[in-house]
Amino acid sequence: MGTKSRRAKSPTTPNGSLGRASGRKAAAAGDPPTMNTNTNVELLRRNIGQETSTPEGAAANFMARESFSLDDPMPKDPTVNNHGFFELPRRDQRNFGLLVLLYFLQGIPLGLATGSVPFLLKNHMSYGEIGVFSLASYPYSLKLFWSPIVDAVWSPKLGRRKSWILPIQLLSGLGMLFLGSKVERMMELTGKPGGPTVWGFTGWWFFLVLMCATQDIAVDGWALTLLTPGNVSYASTAQTVGLTAGQFLSYTVFLAFHSKDFANRWFRTEPLDHGLISLGGYLTFAGWAYILVTIGLALLKREERTRNEDGIWDVYKIMWGVLKLRNIQAIILVHLIAKIGFQANDGVTGLKLLDKGFGTDNMALTVLIDFPFEIGLGYYAGKWSQEYTPMRLWCWGFAGRLAAAVLAQFTVSIFPPIPEGGHIPAWYLLAVIGQHVFSTFTNTVMFVAVAAFHARVADPVIGGTYMTLLATVCNLGGTFPRYFVLRMVDALTAATCLPGPNPEKVTFTDPFSCAIQADKERCFASGGVCEVHRDGYHVVNILCVLFGVVSFVLFIRPKVLQLQALPLRAWRLSASPSMSK
Repeated sequence: MGTKSRRAKSPTTPNGSLGRASGRKAAAAGDPPTMNTNTNVELLRRNIGQETSTPEGAAANFMARESFSLDDPMPKDPTVNNHGFFELPRRDQRNFGLLVLLYFLQGIPLGLATGSVPFLLKNHMSYGEIGVFSLASYPYSLKLFWSPIVDAVWSPKLGRRKSWILPIQLLSGLGMLFLGSKVERMMELTGKPGGPTVWGFTGWWFFLVLMCATQDIAVDGWALTLLTPGNVSYASTAQTVGLTAGQFLSYTVFLAFHSKDFANRWFRTEPLDHGLISLGGYLTFAGWAYILVTIGLALLKREERTRNEDGIWDVYKIMWGVLKLRNIQAIILVHLIAKIGFQANDGVTGLKLLDKGFGTDNMALTVLIDFPFEIGLGYYAGKWSQEYTPMRLWCWGFAGRLAAAVLAQFTVSIFPPIPEGGHIPAWYLLAVIGQHVFSTFTNTVMFVAVAAFHARVADPVIGGTYMTLLATVCNLGGTFPRYFVLRMVDALTAATCLPGPNPEKVTFTDPFSCAIQADKERCFASGGVCEVHRDGYHVVNILCVLFGVVSFVLFIRPKVLQLQALPLRAWRLSASPSMSK
């Protein structure tokens, strides 16, 4: 297969890097795995370096370059070099910096869409409406389905990768500028009479994530020729550094500086009712940054021409052949149901803490403290993935993650009363941090283990397509239940608005339900108090954990251990009866 087949062979895994140990490449699936940071979105990452770690892969990469000629000698040593960064050629150092910048740009809207914005929406939307907004993250998990098109359709005048990167980044920048001028007003009016619907608001973020996902496909492919064959493994390092830094800026840093409490405590002598930066201002800044980088890329960076190419449908045919394998169908079923047991914890716990008054500044501090733990504990999870069989380690992580969901519910249930103008007690902040670290660690263990299993069973002949398919299904297992879980929280919550302590401020006569955010705001505005009889979060979390325990004992654990014991030929495309005919 030509360049498209090489593009397809760039293995993909969810949620960040596979870790630093165990021979996992730096970026080979939030993502340590991508920052969990309560975004709980597992991002598809590619292990770009693996394509050139074999003589065949390096030869294909070498021949794809514009300067290739049959008169040129092939590289004598096509294996990956062990050079430090400062020992790389100057050209590779510059291109590494370019890759970091392009991946950093991806992380800016992703960190907002999957992290910051859901927390900010809690003041304006119900859990069900936030569930609708969670659909905005889907394009990044499903980009497998249009990546062959990005590989095959391009203009020779601009270059294979710049043909997509330039217009995609320009559209992203313009979209952020437009959204930045309206987002504050849109959040206030979304779901209210005469205002935009939550679907319309979600559509803008869906567009931004779609642009990020498409740009990522092109940048991943460009990395194969930006760096010399022996140093191409640095591309995955660039992705880890850039994407994580972008998300960290847009989630942890932005939430902290957006919080009025954080600003008043650390930066002001006189308190104000707003933070240091607004969401609209941040989007405007990011939009101009996108446009300036795109202009610089168009004028200052020339792309080498590559030689073509196979048809678009080649990769789709390979994916269909993999899907026919019975063992693949079994692991797909496992992936689709495995994360249901953790969905209430992953998707609702952080929002519930904010609902109770935990504060975005405390949430940002929790994530900030969790970040170094995530990196260090991810390293040990990688070591364990070498010492134990991957899916046995995955089962341990599964059980720990169920325990983390129970611990999270207990942490929410003991939320202390806070007097008006008071602060969260230090003991409770430490409890939330400890619960968050434990939840992140168990998530990391599961991710590292399943990524190692995917790498073990994937057919090396079609490794990229195989790994990307498995990663996509694994991602879907974490994204598709989120919408339904958040809707169930609203549906199972029972709360009544009653007259408040100041009768002169009460403007309603009959009690009414205040289970969803809009009715709760109406209750408070009418001088009432919202008395919760049944919290849907606790009910849904218990149901999720019970489903997780039952499915784990009766199906998931026996099935994954059985699949792990199969010989490798059971996972090969050539072993499928349908493919051998």
